[in-house]
Amino acid sequence: MLLPAYRSGAAAVDPAAVEQAAAALRCGALLGLPTETVYGLGADADNASAVAAVFTAKGRPSGHPLIVHVAAFDGAMPALVHYAARVPPMAQQLMSAFWPGALTLILPRRDGVAAAAAGGQNAIGLRCPAHPVAQAVLAALRHPPAGERVVWGVAAPSANRFGRVSPTTAAHVQEELDASVPGGLLILDGGACDLGIESTIVDCTRDQPVLLRPGSIGVAQLEAACGRRVLSVQEALRATGLEAPRASGTLESHYAPQARVRLMPAAELQRAIDLLAPDLGKSASSTPALAVYARSALRQVPRQIVQRRMPDDAALAAHELFATLRALDHLQVRLIWVETPPDAPDWAGVRDRLQRASA
Repeated sequence: MLLPAYRSGAAAVDPAAVEQAAAALRCGALLGLPTETVYGLGADADNASAVAAVFTAKGRPSGHPLIVHVAAFDGAMPALVHYAARVPPMAQQLMSAFWPGALTLILPRRDGVAAAAAGGQNAIGLRCPAHPVAQAVLAALRHPPAGERVVWGVAAPSANRFGRVSPTTAAHVQEELDASVPGGLLILDGGACDLGIESTIVDCTRDQPVLLRPGSIGVAQLEAACGRRVLSVQEALRATGLEAPRASGTLESHYAPQARVRLMPAAELQRAIDLLAPDLGKSASSTPALAVYARSALRQVPRQIVQRRMPDDAALAAHELFATLRALDHLQVRLIWVETPPDAPDWAGVRDRLQRASA
């Protein structure tokens, strides 16, 4: 069921909708929750049976950890004390710089809390989202009505089937998961997500910060905030011999549409179209043969090839990436050829998602 999160005709968050959503989470139900990155499938992070229902609805392996969303950063954050055994100074610096926002920090987990959400690891991923609807729900859970218990955090992976394209609107969530939840899923409709790709993930469980997943917050910004060099997973492994903690969205194959995605440079993309064009020109079929998503202008593209233009700006490309892949799936194309994104720091998040989608 879609539940509008804003008052009709106003930008103000609807307190009645927020309380309905918070009550559902307190009762162990699941919730489609808007954030500034993508929509999440939320559950009380300390309710093991509710967390198990998230894994079941998504078809997600129970050992693949979830990110726990916590209420606004105010310098103290009792939720940190609840979930984290310790918070290193570099993590505190990153929180001060980027929370609320699209940054997930992996911290040592306190014994006895949120083990199911953490996938059984002794580390846990925490994020403080910036979306006003998400913050309103988290605040309502932290300050419940008399007689109700406090919920410290919401475990919320992306609200889609495991490994598939993440949702950036409430309608995407309904289309993807409503039938997977017994009795249907309550979904707070907070509009389209601003950023469109998932959070940057940084491991803070060792002496040096390690980037586990790129996102809209880049390495240069992270290093400026914490005053330390941010290592890649490979660099950290060479330096310490320790494998990185498991984290959301870091499997080789992920974020994939139903159609098969192939990445290629613009020149190779044009050659492939040129090779295909004669055969398509002989066909009377109007059914799309494949789709092309590219920044470069392409010549003599047959009518059976669906074209979508990728923005030249990395942030705009991130904002529309998943929605575009989902829309091309709706056209029932079997192949999506994508121009390889630039090898530039601001494109790292988009490049990561497309590489995993094509794997």
